[in-house]
Amino acid sequence: MKILLAAVNAKYIHSNLAVYSLKAYAQKKLGKNNSQEIEIAEYTINQTFDAILQDIYRKKPDLLGMSCYMWNIEYVGHLLTELPKILPDMKIWLGGPEVSYDAKAVLERFPKVEGVMCGEGEETFAELLRVYHEKKETFCAGEKRDEIFSGILGIAYRNKDGAVIQNAFRPVIDLSAVPFVYQHIEDFENRIIYYESSRGCPFSCSYCLSSIDKCLRFRETELVKKELQFFLDNKVPQVKFVDRTFNCRHDHAMEIWTYIHEHDNGITNFHFEVSADLLNEKEIALISRMRPGLIQLEIGVQSANEVTIREINRTMKIEVLSTIVDKIKKGNNVHQHLDLIAGLPYEGYESFGKSFDRVYAMQPEQLQLGFLKVLKGSVMNEKAQEYGIVYQDRAPYEVLSTKWLTYGEIIRLKQIEEMVEVYYNSGQFCHTMAALEREFTSAFCMYESLAAYYDQINAFALSHSRIGRYEILYDFLTETCKERAEEYVGRLTSDLYLRDNVKNRPAFLGENGVTSDEAAAFYKKEEKERTYLKSYEGYDRRQMRKMTHLERIDGKMILFDYKNRDPLTGNAAVYEVG
Repeated sequence: MKILLAAVNAKYIHSNLAVYSLKAYAQKKLGKNNSQEIEIAEYTINQTFDAILQDIYRKKPDLLGMSCYMWNIEYVGHLLTELPKILPDMKIWLGGPEVSYDAKAVLERFPKVEGVMCGEGEETFAELLRVYHEKKETFCAGEKRDEIFSGILGIAYRNKDGAVIQNAFRPVIDLSAVPFVYQHIEDFENRIIYYESSRGCPFSCSYCLSSIDKCLRFRETELVKKELQFFLDNKVPQVKFVDRTFNCRHDHAMEIWTYIHEHDNGITNFHFEVSADLLNEKEIALISRMRPGLIQLEIGVQSANEVTIREINRTMKIEVLSTIVDKIKKGNNVHQHLDLIAGLPYEGYESFGKSFDRVYAMQPEQLQLGFLKVLKGSVMNEKAQEYGIVYQDRAPYEVLSTKWLTYGEIIRLKQIEEMVEVYYNSGQFCHTMAALEREFTSAFCMYESLAAYYDQINAFALSHSRIGRYEILYDFLTETCKERAEEYVGRLTSDLYLRDNVKNRPAFLGENGVTSDEAAAFYKKEEKERTYLKSYEGYDRRQMRKMTHLERIDGKMILFDYKNRDPLTGNAAVYEVG
């Protein structure tokens, strides 16, 4: 029996841990012979529909398993409509969070789908393969099939009469029993590695599906260390832990963080989702000693409105969180990514602006403005009518309005989100935006005004180059603070050259104040003395000139060194030439 596990990812650099875990667990449980021929196929939503349809047809599996998420369910739905036409005898099974809590509706929508694996899938998938292998001769008989399926926990299926039967969810498995899936690391070159050291979540956030799985369990720590060492030995660029709250158990977090700190290879970066207000002094002290760029932390703040926080069942203390984020930031060695969600209960436009300002003041390396997704199976979905939440019927079920937030305000927040992505999260305008904030009553007002300007000149409707973004910002400055606009030219120049040695300068910068003769004299002297470019041994003056940039800013000669960059921001090292 030929089995195909298919995943449609959001991007090529992503990998789907679920399908690899299903395959590895089935092979361990049943043996490679009894688990049949299991193949994995990963696609992306950016591929043409026909390309995926044709590839699955060429593989001609007897059984197709598809991993379903809110970012791919629309795409997968089209495949589920067309695949039975060209492979009518192929059995189709679905799994994943997008179908686990709505299995009956999914099977009614797609009559050719055999069934849905609900919840955790490893044991269920292995049992399905076992019965297909052992009972394949009797599966044609409807009653026999129903009898077999009725005994498999964790599935929903259509019986011989066409009625959808939902079996009880399966008890969770020992996470340490799931085999390591990355032995052939060469297959994941140029892709993000996803890894889990725990499953489940101790919290009950009403917007999140993770709160449903209350059985929090951990992979054996010694096993985790062994597997992390494999990544370190292979110099994997990044490992993303998918643990919902990595630091919910302090001894677990400390042991793993200590291990990667002591075995740091100078290359691999580890990404963790944490609850910052749970970090203790011992953990913070360890983090402060880590190599810059060894870890990055994603911290879900969601809101600074205390009423909202209580209503969504979060236990976060915003004051504690702010203090800890600041302590970590002072170490200048950890990228911190903070999240906000617009559309939560009791949070209107003005309140969201205050939440934004509170989090922006923490100066994270990235501030993500997300919009509430009303997920099937979540408490938020159950309370949507109570909160007056109107959301899109299509995935990802994003909020359109609430009792406290109109659709018009959602549009404004989406425009502000784009401005934050371009002018803050890109890290390409840091000096300019820090100074510009002083022109406004708050950071939120600044981005709100910038978004209004973009809207006024119809700039949201167009795509812009990096230089184009600088030109629009300069035009905004000349309109917003006319008397001081020229004072910002130096900051814009510094921001422009911090990231790259650009060759095409925006017109408003004019000519470089450093003449060709001045530059030639500087590099000739530097070739001999190495006053600033100490790490350029073996490079001559011509090579040094290509790898750096000289610029006169506010009367001072500034040297941008692109060989030596900040490991967190990617910005060039900067020296004032005396």
